[in-house]
Amino acid sequence: MLQKMREALTRFMQGRYGADALGRFLVWAALGFYVLGMFVPHAGVLTLLGLATLIYTLFRMFSRNTARRTAENAWFWNRTAKLRTSFSQARVRFQNRKEYKYFRCPKCHAWLKLKRGSGEGTLTCGKCKHAFKAKA
Repeated sequence: MLQKMREALTRFMQGRYGADALGRFLVWAALGFYVLGMFVPHAGVLTLLGLATLIYTLFRMFSRNTARRTAENAWFWNRTAKLRTSFSQARVRFQNRKEYKYFRCPKCHAWLKLKRGSGEGTLTCGKCKHAFKAKA
């Protein structure tokens, strides 16, 4: 029974776009609108916005125009690249916080690291070549 349902769903989804990063983001956004609507009085607009977002997500998943959906997803990835990079780098800095101490370059604000326990050292920024003293 379960195998038949799985095969039927597979046949139905053949040639359709399916889920992608933009779709996952839209699902979380719809959930956020619904949750926010629960706490804001008279928030029918938020509920409608969540419903519209969910309907658009389903439309994208079941669409057969894969070229258009791929272009939309590429646009989303390009628009969020800087934000995703900053979160990824913050996660790495947090994971390595016991091994390295992180500093910002005073001129260009790039992140630099110094091994903990190495005492005071001179850091030279790789972007702007500014040198400054820092204590690990």
